[in-house]
Amino acid sequence: MTKTVICGACGKMGRVISEIISSRDDIVTIAGVDVNPVKFSDFPVVSSFGELAEFPDVVIDFSNPSALDGILGYCLTNGIAAVLATTGYTPEQVEKIRAASEKIPLFFTANMSLGINLLSELAKRAAAFLGEQFDVEIIERHHNKKIDAPSGTALMLADKINEARGGDCHYMYDRHSVRRKREPSEIGIHSVRGGTIVGEHEIVFAGRDEVITLSHSAASKEVFAVGAVNAAVFLNGRPAGLYSMSDLL
Repeated sequence: MTKTVICGACGKMGRVISEIISSRDDIVTIAGVDVNPVKFSDFPVVSSFGELAEFPDVVIDFSNPSALDGILGYCLTNGIAAVLATTGYTPEQVEKIRAASEKIPLFFTANMSLGINLLSELAKRAAAFLGEQFDVEIIERHHNKKIDAPSGTALMLADKINEARGGDCHYMYDRHSVRRKREPSEIGIHSVRGGTIVGEHEIVFAGRDEVITLSHSAASKEVFAVGAVNAAVFLNGRPAGLYSMSDLL
């Protein structure tokens, strides 16, 4: 049985994770951490890690990038694993995650959805097969409350395609001020924010007289929560290291 603490427990994703865990018999929530603690389930919710009454096996974080230092500090001090499912980390924060993974097991990926990770692998294979004869554009759509743009998932997809093309591509985020033809080495990345869109990602491979499109659409946030819970169970008992969805699959 994996014992977990949910960081960001009172948020929308925290509550969804709590519901999913309550329906399983291989993992249990022993507590939650939230800057605005509210009692909403049968486990206690506190405002800081220092208030926890017992140690978990794994921390699941779906809160905010600003919480990273506190999470890593607590986990490093006590030898606890963590699933970092928050998006919007800076390059400096990603380096902190990599450094911490040398001492504790960390699960870190831009998207917890099984479908998105399949899309990522398909995009990589398509890019390797099609080569520079096809231009690549990525369009991501999210709800109007999402702060970071482009999404971490869009960047993950771009990185996979870039890897397949030998790492020579550069990302173009905005074209309105660019007065030149599109370069073959470009990967266009475009963000749409509106309404309650959970998450949609589309990859367009545009060639001469033909277009190939790969896409994924999330109908609810539950797909990300299920992935995070599966990751927590997977991570329990693992040695120090940086794990991702490819390891889980």
